[in-house]
Amino acid sequence: MHPAQETKTMLENYLPIMIFIAIGIAIGVGPIVMGFLLAPHKPDSEKNSPFECGFEAFEDTRMRFDVRYYLVAILFIIFDLEIAFLFPWAVVLESIGMFGFVAMMVFLGVLVIGFIYEWQKGALEWE
Repeated sequence: MHPAQETKTMLENYLPIMIFIAIGIAIGVGPIVMGFLLAPHKPDSEKNSPFECGFEAFEDTRMRFDVRYYLVAILFIIFDLEIAFLFPWAVVLESIGMFGFVAMMVFLGVLVIGFIYEWQKGALEWE
């Protein structure tokens, strides 16, 4: 095959992909550019004031957080994942039989033991 024909064949194969990528980029970037170009720019003190918490920040944004904050967040993620495993298990419970039931009970038992341990250590207490 001639090199020019190979290049033509390669372009024919990849042209739809390149068009798809170009359209995706245009759809992603287009509204942002339109927002910057068409939106009114009238900043005032009301728009620039804090709106999430309702008051001015009283400390530096890089202040240290208590470790308990992160511990509670990690515990939430762990027990939230428990629910993520419970839904598919409940859907297929009839087809997996007693082995699946026992396996899930062991899994839940480990989580309950972990929960009791965290409770006894005071990880869930917020002073």
